[in-house]
Amino acid sequence: MPLDPQAQALLEQMKVMGLTYTPEMTVTRTREMLKAMQAVRPEGETVAHVEDRTIPGPGSEIPIRIYSPGGNGPFPVLVFFHTGGWQVGDLDTQDPLCRRITNRAECIVVSVDYRLAPEYPFPAAPEDCYAATQWIADHAAEFQGDPSRIAVGGDSSGANLATVVALMARDRGGPKLVFQLMMFPATDFRLNTPSMEELGEGYNVTKPMMIGIRNNYLPNPADWTHPLASPMLAPDLSSLPPALIIYAEYDPLRDEAETYAARLKEAGVPVRASRYDGMIHDFPDMLEEPGNRALDEIASTLRAAFG
Repeated sequence: MPLDPQAQALLEQMKVMGLTYTPEMTVTRTREMLKAMQAVRPEGETVAHVEDRTIPGPGSEIPIRIYSPGGNGPFPVLVFFHTGGWQVGDLDTQDPLCRRITNRAECIVVSVDYRLAPEYPFPAAPEDCYAATQWIADHAAEFQGDPSRIAVGGDSSGANLATVVALMARDRGGPKLVFQLMMFPATDFRLNTPSMEELGEGYNVTKPMMIGIRNNYLPNPADWTHPLASPMLAPDLSSLPPALIIYAEYDPLRDEAETYAARLKEAGVPVRASRYDGMIHDFPDMLEEPGNRALDEIASTLRAAFG
């Protein structure tokens, strides 16, 4: 279907405001712009309890933020990894989204502030995310979490990290995960899909942007095809937890989402791939009505997965 008028208007607004990617845009400038946008956005929904902590990590302490629903636990837990192209973002980046998931799915959400490139290139981010997931499983009872009902999830680069953590947990003997949520996942750093070519210019994610990200996150070209960077290329995807993949028609990463869903299905993993026609990358953070539809789907799927 045609590009949704709301999405078209948003892209035009971003262009006018100078928020579209150019090769001259540095990581430092991108971080500054993100901070400025976060400072003026509306406050997120109220949740029953929010707590910031730091936990041990493989390179340094890892900040986390724990969002808890009202009522008596133990509650299921979603370990969440934020968007930001492995280069930008922190615990505030998707604070409103984490609050919405907490309230709608009636689960604890633990957001993880993993180390970023280019200061900390691959594999710092997946190692941080795996270490955090392991810590959360081991300490869930401390914050009314249920260690037998832990899922991983994330958005864009965070979705990549979520399924990478699922691979690491399978291969490293735990923790046992019951579900994986992927919103607009990047799964193949070869960047050679038809949608990357067809939609690689003019949208809020572009092929030049992805090449710039790859150069910073994966400075060694040999890592472009590493399964913990490009999970699409993992030789074995069996025995991973069930998955929900949310993706958009007008997203250069569209084919990576669809093909990864097909590979998971071929490996015997229960997967639901939900395509939002007319939409763009990361629309739930930016467009209210379609965003609410996607959040309702995510929440109902999580509730069912958690039982």
